[in-house]
Amino acid sequence: MWITFFLVTIFCFSMSQAVADYCENVLQECLKRPTAWTRCYEDKIMSCKPRGRFMAGIRQLKVDSLQEVDVSPTHEHRVHIPSSALQRSRGNVPEVEVLVMASVINSSHFKLSPRSKGRQIQFHRREGTVFRGSVLSVKAGTLSVNNLQQPIKLIFRHDKEVENGTCVFWAESAMGNGTGYWSTEGCETSNTGNEFICSCNHLSFFAVLVNPQLSVSKSHSETLSYITYIGSALSVVFTFISLIIYICLHRRRPEKTTNLHMQLAGAMLCLHLSFLLSCFSAWLLNEDSPVCLVLGLILHWSLLATFSWTALEGFHLYLLLSRVFNITFRKYLLKLSLVGWGFPTLVAVICAISGVYGKYTLHMRDAKLSNTTAHICWMNSEFPKKHLITSFITTVAFPSLVVLFNACVMGLVVFKLWGIRRGSGGFGSNTGWKKTNKNKGWNLWKDSVKVLGLSLVLGLPWGLTSITYVSLPGIYVFTIFNSCQGVFMFLWSLALTRKPQSNNNSSTDTCQKKLTTSLNNS
Repeated sequence: MWITFFLVTIFCFSMSQAVADYCENVLQECLKRPTAWTRCYEDKIMSCKPRGRFMAGIRQLKVDSLQEVDVSPTHEHRVHIPSSALQRSRGNVPEVEVLVMASVINSSHFKLSPRSKGRQIQFHRREGTVFRGSVLSVKAGTLSVNNLQQPIKLIFRHDKEVENGTCVFWAESAMGNGTGYWSTEGCETSNTGNEFICSCNHLSFFAVLVNPQLSVSKSHSETLSYITYIGSALSVVFTFISLIIYICLHRRRPEKTTNLHMQLAGAMLCLHLSFLLSCFSAWLLNEDSPVCLVLGLILHWSLLATFSWTALEGFHLYLLLSRVFNITFRKYLLKLSLVGWGFPTLVAVICAISGVYGKYTLHMRDAKLSNTTAHICWMNSEFPKKHLITSFITTVAFPSLVVLFNACVMGLVVFKLWGIRRGSGGFGSNTGWKKTNKNKGWNLWKDSVKVLGLSLVLGLPWGLTSITYVSLPGIYVFTIFNSCQGVFMFLWSLALTRKPQSNNNSSTDTCQKKLTTSLNNS
């Protein structure tokens, strides 16, 4: 009986050791180690036993070190190792054959370490989402291979699922607790259209980092759509009312600034009205419908006109500040009108001749909304290259320059206000906040409101586009501010209807009076 029990024990122990030596079990065994599991994996994966000829995500083979080799652990991953790397990996071993191992590991096993203060680490460190959560491990021979003259090539197939990616490798941290970071040192990235090709001068754990995409659930998507449509509808109504107010103000007190506000309100009215018509008409009209083409042209023209007049608002305010509020150009308003309406018309005509307008279809890439599409009469989605170039120049580059210029002008306004209040004993002076009287505190509040109003008129909320890529609240803030532009324009027009009160305080100099008058009229 004891002999039988002893034989069974030996048999079970030998079987457990045999199972542990299989290549499929190496990762789980190494993850149990308290130290860095990557070193354990690199050592044991070279001595493990394959369960069969083909293993899922693992490819092991012996190759001639005098010849280059291609290894494919999966149909989405491929490794090309030159003969020079294979010869260096075997060191002084006389054998010609070299064992090559390539495997795919889930990226969840790689724990990121806190950022180090070292400049070199910060320079090469990259953060992002590992593409498809796949990390490609490559090992050849028994020696570590670095600084190769002929780099190895790692191919990650993406089938146009993403546009941009960065090749990285896993660098262990000095703490030795199994954490690390993704580094680009020694790796170069190229994109063939369907594949990422990583050229690296060493063997390690490799991956492709892509920028994390913020996914929006179905409920949030519907809520944002309702906010957009309701905000645009309100903007149409309130922008129309603002346009009437500006016309009445211009008749009662003809001023260049009021005329610019009137032009901007007209462009903004066309923008929100054409946006609503383009959205609702896209569901009813065919892709080649002439009505959809015309609506796409009008929407594009309105967007360009809005940004053109927004830029001219900033230009006019800059002249008011830099020319001591005395603008005496001949036919000044006519020249501004030629730019504000002529430039959008010219661009829209060129785009129409090029045939870029039509129905644009936006495909949702979220897993829960993979079959959902959104349509709008805008630029035809059948011409991707032509659409991308036109869209980038006219809806990304041009608006970015406008927002940047107006932000600089707004900074100049704040700087002048700060200087005036400091010189008159307001905030920032040596007298301190305790000696600031109620009148100066009220002036500070009014200046803050005027700066906020000017920021909305100058289109600075469009600069919130950057926060839509990182947070869901950022998308809501951007949607509310820019869909309700007409409401803010209406509030600004109401503020202009109040006649500014004259200030008889002798301590206020002429520049302060002129700046206050400029802000009241802007």
